[in-house]
Amino acid sequence: MEGLSVGSVLLTGCDGGLGLGLLKGLLEQPSPPRHLFAACLDPQGKAVNEVALGFPNVMILPLDVTDPNSIKAAVQKVKEEVGSAGLNLLINNTSTTRRSTLATETAENMSLVYTTNTIGPLQTSQAFLPLLKEAAEAKGQREMSCSRAAIINISSILGSIEVAEAWEERQDICYRCSKAALNMLTKCLALEYGSSGILCVSVDPGHVTPPLEPGMGPVTVEESVRGVLQLLAQLSGTSNGTFWDWRGQRLPW
Repeated sequence: MEGLSVGSVLLTGCDGGLGLGLLKGLLEQPSPPRHLFAACLDPQGKAVNEVALGFPNVMILPLDVTDPNSIKAAVQKVKEEVGSAGLNLLINNTSTTRRSTLATETAENMSLVYTTNTIGPLQTSQAFLPLLKEAAEAKGQREMSCSRAAIINISSILGSIEVAEAWEERQDICYRCSKAALNMLTKCLALEYGSSGILCVSVDPGHVTPPLEPGMGPVTVEESVRGVLQLLAQLSGTSNGTFWDWRGQRLPW
């Protein structure tokens, strides 16, 4: 199967976990991105710098998705690199959670998690819209795709209102609600940005096993990344405003 071929990618949450895995996966594609922006809270972090070492196409950027000034600075850095070609692919991967139940959930938890998981992708998508539009207009092809211009929001099956999966295992109200809201944001972005040729999709990467906790989830980082990148390579205009999992299966809202 052909890999994902895209000129420029900005990936948030590259400090570790799935973000770091996606960074590795993008670099291992048959045609890696010409510009790969690895956005981190800690750009001096050992893990991300080790992955980026020896890859001149990787630029590690400081980015706090909850800070508008940080986002604005990142946009400027990306603009300086890509010029009039714009940004082809924005992957909103940054995410956080607080373990909770319906009985123990707090307003503080809800606010913290919502700020990162929902408001963060909103602000980042708004800020990078001009560069995404430039990419959509600059590309020779007219079909919507991740190679042309796209926003991918990394969501979760736990945010599916219809499925409400794994309720007995983990209630995590703040996380579920933030991801359900993120899915609604994806739909809104698709409705508004689709006419500009920008593809907007939510993706569930699966219950990923943390690198240091084998057996904690049904899918490894490597399996998830492989599936997510295969999915991104296949998305088209008919996928705009939809929700998928890492196995390439369509999910209900």
